[in-house]
Amino acid sequence: MATIYDVSVLAGVSLATVSRVMNKNAKVSEKTLKKVQDAMDQLGYRPNAIAQSLASNRSNSVGILVSELHGPFYGSMLSGIEAELRVAQKHAIIAAGHSEEALEKEGIEFLISRRCDALILHVEAVSDDYLIDLVKKEVPIVLINRFIPSIANNCISLNNELGGYIAAKAMIEQGHREIAYISGPNWKMDACDRLQGHQRALKEFNITYNPKLTYEGDYQEGGGSDGLAYLLENDFPFSALVCANDEMAAGAMNLAREKKVAIPAELSIIGFDNIILAQYIYPKLSTIDYPVKQMGQMAARWILKNTFKKPELEVKNVFEPKLIKRDSIISHH
Repeated sequence: MATIYDVSVLAGVSLATVSRVMNKNAKVSEKTLKKVQDAMDQLGYRPNAIAQSLASNRSNSVGILVSELHGPFYGSMLSGIEAELRVAQKHAIIAAGHSEEALEKEGIEFLISRRCDALILHVEAVSDDYLIDLVKKEVPIVLINRFIPSIANNCISLNNELGGYIAAKAMIEQGHREIAYISGPNWKMDACDRLQGHQRALKEFNITYNPKLTYEGDYQEGGGSDGLAYLLENDFPFSALVCANDEMAAGAMNLAREKKVAIPAELSIIGFDNIILAQYIYPKLSTIDYPVKQMGQMAARWILKNTFKKPELEVKNVFEPKLIKRDSIISHH
């Protein structure tokens, strides 16, 4: 197997020059660069990334832990992170935590053991205290979709409570007063915040919150169809349905079609996230924009700024949700 020494002999340059080429040092002339690269190609030499990382104390890789690898939400987040890292010539190592505390901790330990220079975490089950301790350790971390006041600088978050408020208010402003709600799992912080915002809007417009018109879903399409089935069996009428994410809204719309409930003529529906499919569902789904791709880019930028010393980069820590009004809501007067 060829070594860096073999490359230097064949190219007729010093070991230091080969090393400069491998580290993309600007002080190497085009002519020398070509000689070294030709020698590497001829010998089939591949730089040893592990040896390089031991020498430089940098692996040029960033660990990413997300809850799941399927679905449009996580796809957008990961592509936002990876695009920003790729431009800076850093690589991503990805693990999934499946919203379980043991698996999230295992994923974090795995990424640290791979000598990642920094971690981007979308975690839901580990405690705030665990994350506060983790921030004090040597591997820099940034959190997505999680806000912990004492480590606010390490958080890239969305104001989920405001998003829940905007969704309910959009229905109320169209004249709806009987409003049903399909929430995310109650143990997830973003689901609780969205429900709180929903309740705040109802209270502001003097509408009594009816727990019988709320169903705890799972952020999957099945949770949306099960939720609407449950709500339709109730004795409480409703003209509007707010769903805590778009996937559940899509599931609810599917069931509404099966049950011959016309959307939006008989039932107005709004989702949350603004996933790509929201504009292709029929009728097009009104939703709350969750700029997850930009938040992924911002998390990557935070790492580049704080770990790879690029102080000129601007980082935005808190994002505001916005109403995207399409065809699934109609006025009810």
